[in-house]
Amino acid sequence: MANIKSAKKRILVDRRNAERNKAIKSSVKTAIKKVDAAIAAKDKTAADSALVAAISEIDKAASKGVYHKKTASRKISRLTLAVNKIA
Repeated sequence: MANIKSAKKRILVDRRNAERNKAIKSSVKTAIKKVDAAIAAKDKTAADSALVAAISEIDKAASKGVYHKKTASRKISRLTLAVNKIA
């Protein structure tokens, strides 16, 4: 365990941020799974609406620093390509 006050605070802050990041990543994964499920069902309208929600979640995660902006862009690109293929 840390003895210095700033190190103790850093542990608390890191723990809090890790929890926040885990929650955000989980919501992104859930949104992606909804898009994938709609694609598997070949439901274009559901896939489109799920895609919009997923893009929003991914962009929020990137803006908060949970994902790198290029990682977010890659995820969005791959999802959009998959949705456009079922048309």
